[in-house]
Amino acid sequence: MLELMLPPLVACMVIVAMHSYLGLHVIAREVIFVDLALAQMAALGSTVGILAGVHPESPWSLAYALAFTTVGAAVFAMTRTHGSEHARVPHEAIIGIVFVVASAAGILVANQTPRGGDAIKDVLVGSLLWVTWPVIGRMAVVYLLIGIFHYLLRHRFLTISFKPDQADANGWRIRWWDFWFYLSFGLVITFSVPVTGVLLVFSFLVVPAAIAFLFTENLRRLPIIAWATGLFASASGIALSFQYDLPTGPLIVVMFGLLLLVAFVVKRVFTPRSS
Repeated sequence: MLELMLPPLVACMVIVAMHSYLGLHVIAREVIFVDLALAQMAALGSTVGILAGVHPESPWSLAYALAFTTVGAAVFAMTRTHGSEHARVPHEAIIGIVFVVASAAGILVANQTPRGGDAIKDVLVGSLLWVTWPVIGRMAVVYLLIGIFHYLLRHRFLTISFKPDQADANGWRIRWWDFWFYLSFGLVITFSVPVTGVLLVFSFLVVPAAIAFLFTENLRRLPIIAWATGLFASASGIALSFQYDLPTGPLIVVMFGLLLLVAFVVKRVFTPRSS
């Protein structure tokens, strides 16, 4: 059993390492559903690739997914307001519109493919149990490069996410930096959606970060709490799925939900009430 559990567990560890960190930016920027929208854009690209006759696991399929994700990154970078700007349409509304349109388009395209129903199911739940070591290795290399990219530019990205007024006062070209942030974000999602599916991608990004923000605002402690939460939910979900023969991806999502509930209770019980 350990041999069967090891690849999905390692895949989750690799995904958690990058997703939980990016989730901190998502929470700080208050663009909670941007990951769902970008994930759906990547899924739409992959589905279009299938319709064009591209094999789902080929480099061309990845190219299709990345092309559509780049379009989404450009849209989100251009439509985000900052500083003294006032948006008639909230940024979250734009994100929601992109998600809905990409989802509807994905269904229409999948309907024209020989395995349309299976394609939609793969997008939602992924194929975590069947992930292979070459896929994990390729994903780890890409995430390492993106991690280095974010580390080198951490001052810019962290300031824009956590102190947007300061970034605006510095006169930075925020939309340009947003584009690079969302593009790297989309690249991460492009590699994770085929493995985990859209639902689990959202959980990996948002829930560990949300739990971390419940207990601290310290930039050094936030990623530690987020990483630990993601690893625990992944490991426990995989173990329970093998023990009780339950779908792995949905069970990990449920574990994330339970952990968030426990975190709220712990925060409520152990936080002193102000008189």
